[in-house]
Amino acid sequence: MTGLPVCLDALRRPRKTQSLEGQNRAARFETLSGAMVANVMRQPLIQGRHILLVDDVMTSGATLAAAAEAALSGGAKEVSILTLARAIKDA
Repeated sequence: MTGLPVCLDALRRPRKTQSLEGQNRAARFETLSGAMVANVMRQPLIQGRHILLVDDVMTSGATLAAAAEAALSGGAKEVSILTLARAIKDA
């Protein structure tokens, strides 16, 4: 649709993590810290490039932060994020 290249397996999660449901923001970030890495087989597609991460819903931002960190560690020059919705707490 955009004409941009897409790589669905550029990042991977080598270790299982517990469900984030019910966790507060700090716990979500702790759970996902270091949980994602660049896929070594796809690293040439990441290195030196501006990467766009797409997620359906952003709750705390922990998943996107872990993914951005993994992309940057994998050699991405820059990371942008696009989400379709933002979860908010009830007031």
